[in-house]
Amino acid sequence: MVRLTPLGLVVSLSLAAASFAADVITQTNAEGKTLVIQRDCIVIHQDSSAVVYKHFDLAERRVVKVRLEQGSLPYEVDLGSPSERRQIVERWREFGYRVVVTDLTGKSTLVDDAYIDFYPPGGHGSLLEALPALTSFPIQLDGGGADSIEFSDIARVDMSGGSLKITERNGKVESGKFLMPTRLPAEARLLGITDHYDPASDEVFDFSLPLTRIKTIQFEP
Repeated sequence: MVRLTPLGLVVSLSLAAASFAADVITQTNAEGKTLVIQRDCIVIHQDSSAVVYKHFDLAERRVVKVRLEQGSLPYEVDLGSPSERRQIVERWREFGYRVVVTDLTGKSTLVDDAYIDFYPPGGHGSLLEALPALTSFPIQLDGGGADSIEFSDIARVDMSGGSLKITERNGKVESGKFLMPTRLPAEARLLGITDHYDPASDEVFDFSLPLTRIKTIQFEP
């Protein structure tokens, strides 16, 4: 699903000092000046009404999808080659959270740009856009109270029967249950990118697993 971004908040951010190719979105303003709206991205749809693209959001540390509505000053797209698109995906993977996820069957998967998002129960239907994606674990603590622990502070998460044990990088351990940020029925899923991710995919992930089917999440340094 597309999370809409107001035009005024669209900022062209490079992932590093050196600019990579991939796709570049520009716009010529009323004065005839060409403005770079977004670089280092992958455009997945373009027509007379809108441009939809995905890029790495440095603030959220994950890949996001953005829709730009076409107006009186249309957007122009310079498409990169398949090789350049693969290179930019590999670049994205260097900046997000890298985890090794082990499911209840014992299968382990390396996942980059990991985050948590929310779907209807059972994973059926569309993304619940009313709930923002997270790069943190909200937890109802066993001893009372609640906390939200950022991915950047976590070394490992162990899950068993709805219970969580979060080991932080500083050695602190918190135990409790995942605190769902809504009273409505919802399913929390861990999403991210694997080695098999297709740069041309409409989705910003190719790994998706409910937290209830995960045994451990090991965060890489």
